[in-house]
Amino acid sequence: MSLAGHDVSVSGPTAFVLGGGGVLGAAEVGMLRALFEVGVHPDLLLGTSVGALNAALVAAHGPGPEVVTRLEELWAGVAAGKEVYADGPVRQVSRAVRTGTHVHDSAGLRRRLRHELGDRTFEDLVVPFQCCAASIERAAEHWFTTGRVVDAVVASAAVPGLLEPAVVDGEHYLDGGIVNSVPVGRAVACGAERVFVLQVGRIERPLRPPRRPWEVARVSFEIARRHRFHFEMANLPDGVVAHVLPTGGGSAKDDSLLAYRSFAKVHDRIDTAYAAARDYLAEHL
Repeated sequence: MSLAGHDVSVSGPTAFVLGGGGVLGAAEVGMLRALFEVGVHPDLLLGTSVGALNAALVAAHGPGPEVVTRLEELWAGVAAGKEVYADGPVRQVSRAVRTGTHVHDSAGLRRRLRHELGDRTFEDLVVPFQCCAASIERAAEHWFTTGRVVDAVVASAAVPGLLEPAVVDGEHYLDGGIVNSVPVGRAVACGAERVFVLQVGRIERPLRPPRRPWEVARVSFEIARRHRFHFEMANLPDGVVAHVLPTGGGSAKDDSLLAYRSFAKVHDRIDTAYAAARDYLAEHL
C-alpha cells in the first residue's frame, strides 16, 4: 500500500518506521534487507517495541547488508535459545505470584541488547533514532531521544503482563505499542517526506469479534492500534509519501495466546517478508 499527498518524486528526508509485534518482528529484518538492496537508506529510524530493537541495531551499525546479517544472527540466536522468554511454566507461575505483575524476567532481553549495543547513547548512533514507550506516571506517550539506548529499548519493549515495567530515571514505562504501535505520525512530525512502514502483518489481517475471554484484550488493543495507524495514514500532509511494506504471510495463528513464545518460523518470516518487500519495491520505486 502506498499513499501520497502529491503524485511527485520525493527528495526530502526518508524515515523508516518499525512497528511493534513481538516475535512477528522478524519480518522487519527481511524488509530491511530488501530496502538496503535497492539503495534505500533512512535519515531517521523510529521504532516501537520489537521495532525499536531492530531499528536500534541499524542506527548503531549503519544501514547495509552487514547489519542485516547481524540482525539475522540475533534472531537465529533468540529462536535457538529463547533468551527473552526462556522460563518454564513453574518459574513463570512463581514469578507471577511473587510479583503480581509479570511472568518473565527482562534480564535476558537486557543482556542480549547489551551484547549488541553496549553502552551506546543516542548521541553515539550512526543514524538518528527514537523509540516510543508508555509512561505510567504521566499516562503518556514518551519518545526516548537521549540517554542509553539499551534502557530506552527495554522500556519500549516492556510488554504488559509478560515483562516488568522498565524504570528509567525514576519513571516507570510499559511497551510503546500501548500508545503508538506504528508511529507514522511521529515520522511526519520529525520532517520526513518519504516514510517506509515496516510492520509485522497484523494490520493486514481482518479483525473479527472475540470468541474467548482471553481474545477480548487482544481485539481491543488491535482496534486502538489500527485506528491510530489508519487515521495517520489517511491524514498525511501534502508532499509526504508513505509506503507500507507487506509481510507476504501470516495467519490468525500468530495471534494465539502463546504465539509470543513461538520462534520456530523466524527464518521463514524473514525470507517471506524479504520476497514480498522486494516485489513491492520493484513495482513502486
